[in-house]
Amino acid sequence: MSENLASQSDEILRNAGNAIVNQKYAKSIGEKSAQLKSKHRWRNIKRAAVAVGAIWVGTSVLGVIVNGIGLGGLALAVGLSGAAIWALLSYPKMPMPTRETLKNSDLPRLAGQTEIWLEQQRAALPPPAVTLVENIGARLDELAPQLARIGEHDPAAREVRTLVGEHLPELVNGYRELPDSLKRKSHGSSSPEDQLINGLKTIDQEIESMTLKIAKGELDKLATRERFLELKYDRGES
Repeated sequence: MSENLASQSDEILRNAGNAIVNQKYAKSIGEKSAQLKSKHRWRNIKRAAVAVGAIWVGTSVLGVIVNGIGLGGLALAVGLSGAAIWALLSYPKMPMPTRETLKNSDLPRLAGQTEIWLEQQRAALPPPAVTLVENIGARLDELAPQLARIGEHDPAAREVRTLVGEHLPELVNGYRELPDSLKRKSHGSSSPEDQLINGLKTIDQEIESMTLKIAKGELDKLATRERFLELKYDRGES
């Protein structure tokens, strides 16, 4: 009896621990990923609302035709509504980005897609790396408005795609694929965990640098337009 109680207690503690971990990693690391998830959630809510509306309209029409559906029919409609709400809020699941997705995502969605991909990796990363991943989410939010203004074939766009679509996944996946026993073991001057953390720091800095570089290009264009207008209108006044 005591063994069963102990086993049940261990199971409860494990489930509670898993719930805490899941809650911790459910939080979005950036505004762009939160927006994409919210958009998907609202799409499912709208589909559920349409389905429930259709069920009750159909129930009303049937009630008119057969002169009432009775408590059984009402219970059936409630059951169908509940099933529709559950199914349509649960499915379809939001497609999770992959390395291929990140490489081919359109620029306005790239920051959000990268944030969602990073969120899926957090549970497998050490705490210092999780903090850096959250920092990268903030950096991507800052970069997103710049990406929305540049062209797909702009050199800066290619740099960003290479960084977040190739280097970042290669770094994280390379660490995740190692056996746990090797992740903290030094090979030469540093361990794989150290290399992961240093690599994420570098990517964080590179995203900041790219944001500033793209912004500087926009500022240079603005200054050029301003000089053009000054020359044009100064000449007109003279």
